[in-house]
Amino acid sequence: MNVLTRLSPPEPWIAQLFGTKSARKGAVVRRSCAWVEREVGRERFFQEIEKRGFHLIETADQFLVICHNGPIRFVF
Repeated sequence: MNVLTRLSPPEPWIAQLFGTKSARKGAVVRRSCAWVEREVGRERFFQEIEKRGFHLIETADQFLVICHNGPIRFVF
């Protein structure tokens, strides 16, 4: 299996992700785990989420970022 890696710095990707209309409005953004790993790596992604005080859910092969720092509640 070939591992794809990004040759450019991760900052533009991070700026693009958190600059989306959804992220700015406090909504949810979704990215595939493989894409995150290829573009910036899990650790850097986690740091960026934590730095902003956002919430992160990993489900199946997707990351769901809840782009606000308020409380969340899982209903079921």
